Amino acid sequence: MVPVKSFMIPVDKFVTVDRDTDVRKAATIMRDQGIGSLIVTRGKEFIGIVTDTDMVRRVVALGVDAEKTSVEQIMSAPILMIDENKTLLDANNLMAREHVRHLGVSRDNRLVGMISVRDLVVFLTNLPRK
Repeated sequence: MVPVKSFMIPVDKFVTVDRDTDVRKAATIMRDQGIGSLIVTRGKEFIGIVTDTDMVRRVVALGVDAEKTSVEQIMSAPILMIDENKTLLDANNLMAREHVRHLGVSRDNRLVGMISVRDLVVFLTNLPRK
């Protein structure tokens, strides 16, 4: 089976926002970039992830003011991780078990990439048909 590292987005390609960024600005970045998540930083440290689901459940559904709420207040932290040498099936199983759509990819317990449900779908749709 294919290792996670083959399909991950490497850390240098992450779209990040500072923890103090307001949710509305973060949502605008996600829309403009065509992505479903942002990595939240404190200085150079990755401290969490904010997803479109976080925004719907923790901002829109609760009627929270998106311009007065920081991404740090609604982010998921810590980032759930999987080792880069685990398989895509392992990633799928972990996502299903933990009810998440994004996983950090680690090497020696350091974040080196990210994989999402979308990445798994791309892989599966490109498999040869019997």
